[in-house]
Amino acid sequence: MAGGKTKKEKARPAGHTPYQGGISFHKSKGQHILKNPLLVDSIVQKSGIKSTDVILEIGPGTGNLTKKLLEAGKRVIAVEIDARMVLELQRRFQGTPHSNRLQVIQGDVLKTELPYFDICVANIPYQISSPLTFKLLKHQPAFRCAIIMFQREFAMRLVAQPGDKLYCRLTVNTQLLSRVSHLLKVGRNNFRPPPKVDSSVVRIEPRKPPFEVNQKEWDGFLRICFNRKNKTLGSIFRQKSVINLLEKNYKTLQALNLAPAQQGALEDTNDVMDFSDEDIEMDDDGVDDGMEVEDGNAEGEVSEFKKKVLSVLKKGGFEGERSSKLKLQQFLDLLSEFNKDGIHFS
Repeated sequence: MAGGKTKKEKARPAGHTPYQGGISFHKSKGQHILKNPLLVDSIVQKSGIKSTDVILEIGPGTGNLTKKLLEAGKRVIAVEIDARMVLELQRRFQGTPHSNRLQVIQGDVLKTELPYFDICVANIPYQISSPLTFKLLKHQPAFRCAIIMFQREFAMRLVAQPGDKLYCRLTVNTQLLSRVSHLLKVGRNNFRPPPKVDSSVVRIEPRKPPFEVNQKEWDGFLRICFNRKNKTLGSIFRQKSVINLLEKNYKTLQALNLAPAQQGALEDTNDVMDFSDEDIEMDDDGVDDGMEVEDGNAEGEVSEFKKKVLSVLKKGGFEGERSSKLKLQQFLDLLSEFNKDGIHFS
């Protein structure tokens, strides 16, 4: 009223964005809700959901995507960590024809034992992208596919091909376990509140059957190869630290007198792998400088073990190759050749 006192509004905490229903979204928790209904429809359509499908949704938020998933599939299991969002979902669908086909699990998806599902459709908090991806890919029984919204750069790492700048250890680990394809780019303005970066929707299909590989061996092998992804493999495997590590493993196995079948077994698929991409080299210029290379002893002689390692590379034509340009099958072939010669990475 004119002449009256103006009521001051309380300042909202930084990083919180109000929802029309009164819920504040927390950017720090990765809460960015899809607000574009056409985009929601497009994601559901590209998911290829069957009417008999049990759908896992991670981070349903206020239920915009959940509603469309319930209309398309048989049942939706929604995992949500925020108690406020759980209540919002329950209010939204209570008394509707969908209520008995929605199961809401409150908890951290990374710590939750996931039930059976046919397909996963999710707009996830970007900070859990890597651990969630590999939690899903280790889930048994294997699901048909996952349609997931990722931060764009992370998504492009998953779908990268040999020679691409973003091709990295994360790429190869993901593609070992699944087939990955890019579905659509999503601009930041399709969310409320808008994130700082654009997003992409990716389709992930677990390989059936999976490649048979000893996962600890694979992890140790890739860590060495991608330590400097644009260096030649010949240069990488001449490093003192690499030779010393492999020789130590070799002598340990020799001392244990393991049978060849045990030494070279590329068949254990149950070991825990570290799929994090924390040591990805993104800006390696391909120059073989600054690496501590073992060229021989004080007399200039190359050790017999080093000759053994380099002979594997030369025999397969890998000495001049770079990890940034190798295909998945080439990595599998090289690891197999090393193992055949008794050279191990774990």
